[in-house]
Amino acid sequence: MDNQTANSIVGFMMVPLGLLGLLLAARAVDVEMEIFGFGLVVFAFLFGFSTIKRVYDHRDAARAAARKEAGHG
Repeated sequence: MDNQTANSIVGFMMVPLGLLGLLLAARAVDVEMEIFGFGLVVFAFLFGFSTIKRVYDHRDAARAAARKEAGHG
């Protein structure tokens, strides 16, 4: 399995985790559960953006390596 497929699978698994966090925060009867739910939402959000950044960084590194190889060849 390549990196892009693995990143997509893990990214899509974060969506239900974020929704679960929203559900926990909405149905919370105490402050601790509300904070935990919002923490899950923030974690899923940041994880998603870090996955997107990782994919684009990998793509840019591959393009730079191809340019470097073409320039020296």
